[in-house]
Amino acid sequence: MPKPRRTALWLTVAALATTMLPPASASTGTAGAATRPVLFVGNNWEGTADVVASTADLTKIGRINLIPDKDQRLAEIYADPIRLAYFLGIRTSVGEGHDQYVDDLYTTPDANSVVVSRPSFADVVSVSLATGQVSWRFPVSGYRADHMAVSPDGERVAVSASTSNTVHVLDIRTGQQLGSYSTGDKPHENTFTDSGRYLWTSSIGEVNTALDEPWLDWTKGDRKITIVDTTTFQKVKEIDLRPRLDAFGRKDLSDSVRPVAFTPDESKLYFQVSFFNGLLEYDVATDKITRSKTLPKNPNTTEDRTKWVNDSRHHGLSMSPNGQKLCVAGTMDDYATVVDRATLQEGPLVSVSKPYWATVTGDGTACVVSESGSDRVTSISFGTGQKIASILVGDHPQRVRLGKIPTTWTGPTS
Repeated sequence: MPKPRRTALWLTVAALATTMLPPASASTGTAGAATRPVLFVGNNWEGTADVVASTADLTKIGRINLIPDKDQRLAEIYADPIRLAYFLGIRTSVGEGHDQYVDDLYTTPDANSVVVSRPSFADVVSVSLATGQVSWRFPVSGYRADHMAVSPDGERVAVSASTSNTVHVLDIRTGQQLGSYSTGDKPHENTFTDSGRYLWTSSIGEVNTALDEPWLDWTKGDRKITIVDTTTFQKVKEIDLRPRLDAFGRKDLSDSVRPVAFTPDESKLYFQVSFFNGLLEYDVATDKITRSKTLPKNPNTTEDRTKWVNDSRHHGLSMSPNGQKLCVAGTMDDYATVVDRATLQEGPLVSVSKPYWATVTGDGTACVVSESGSDRVTSISFGTGQKIASILVGDHPQRVRLGKIPTTWTGPTS
């Protein structure tokens, strides 16, 4: 079993966003070109990414098309009846009537490419920042690609293949598979820990059925956290949260884990679960849930669970670099808020439209949430809990990740 580390690691942002926090100032890539830290905003329904400054003002820098091979992929799908059935199923279920072109995305260590998981195309591709063309492509097992994670050294990317209950770990530069492992039903969030030695994968189960009443939670599948050793890809532990939630006195809560955030020393894990307007705290050493926080409900939000998107109530969680504040995306309640980690007291409820992710700026002063309901990204101060800036992006932004680009980059040249 992995032991919690008791010394501060590479900042909490790295633990919860599963990628190393880029330096606040320009650095030098492997090819010798100067680079700068940025935020990549994945526009899921549009198939693009907006690139914005990694500071709280969110200044726009450029945009890149992440489906330059769309016609080829669609031709392949329409020629295969089974793939077509899954493609259309994604559109009508998790896609809310739209194709899902961009789920998760990270840049390569040399800042030459952006690597993206594409749910509807069931693949991971590397797109050149210089040319906008696909450098390599990895089709995942099954029929849908989901959340990813990048190792602290930036060299490996893990992707959840949600319909095959598999996680693939790839060389981020070449797309070659380094290993894979099986998980619970519908693997979702991935997080590297212990400087990349372990990889935690949470499975969310079936989120597209209408069997959403608490007493029907057992129909949602085999959900657990799977922890593997990244040198052997062998499982070192499986965490079934059902008995742990029951022992904590929360038999009413789902055990379907959504976004997570580790403390800087990785001794505690904060996580969201399906249907819950709040978060929970898990102590790694004692293997117990130790605290929970119920956050306010929006009185305008329906209590009909079948109306909540993909079983979400709140979906999006990040932590300030000092580990003192949590930023929560209250997805179906249309707000985001900064929570004090010591007291679990929330700050002001910042009005945002269906926020679907929360990350942290490169300088660590603010969190950034994606407003999938209004096609915006918005920054919120960790210090005051107040909104700082908000800008328009592409259609249905979801994942927002820290990355880096050449300092002269404003978009592909071809």
